[in-house]
Amino acid sequence: MGSDPKVRAGAVDVVRHWQDLGYLIIYITGRPDMQKQRVVSWLSQHNFPQGMIFFSDGLVHDPLRQKTIFLRNLMQECHIKICAAYGSMKDISVYNVLALSPSQIYIVGRSTKKYQAQCQFLSEGYAAHLASLEFSLHSRPKKNNSRMILRKGSFGLHSQPEFLRKRNHLRRTMSVQQPDPPSSNPKPERAQSQPESDKDHDRH
Repeated sequence: MGSDPKVRAGAVDVVRHWQDLGYLIIYITGRPDMQKQRVVSWLSQHNFPQGMIFFSDGLVHDPLRQKTIFLRNLMQECHIKICAAYGSMKDISVYNVLALSPSQIYIVGRSTKKYQAQCQFLSEGYAAHLASLEFSLHSRPKKNNSRMILRKGSFGLHSQPEFLRKRNHLRRTMSVQQPDPPSSNPKPERAQSQPESDKDHDRH
């Protein structure tokens, strides 16, 4: 709407924490795709790590339902497993439908009795949350050696709402996590940006 929202202190560091552990970052919003350029520019300007970003197709009456449908399809069709989900209180219902546990749902704002058992409230802010993540069992590196590759400019990925039209693009853009043979010395690998010319080579 022409405004420049402030970044909550520590928010960028929390996202980078997950990226450093090798997890794929996905940004999803109920905002219409006509705002894509502004939102992507805002994320880039404030140094948020690159990731996949998805919008609604135009103005929708029920953006939370759109979020739910998209994330469910992402989990079922691309075998994405959500480790941690962030949002506001309105997103709790979305994550509950996806059967995420309360320990995986992080909500900004003051704790309320109504939702206290359904999520983790970040009432002390992202900086305090980051400190707890660094010692938490929930933010260990991925157990396998699968590498997720995001090409340069991944903030500019097309975000068509019909899942079947973007499913193939998702599969081309990243490596779907598959179980690896046991390794004596597994090491987490960080999500990397690579030029287009290197993408096909890594896939093989």
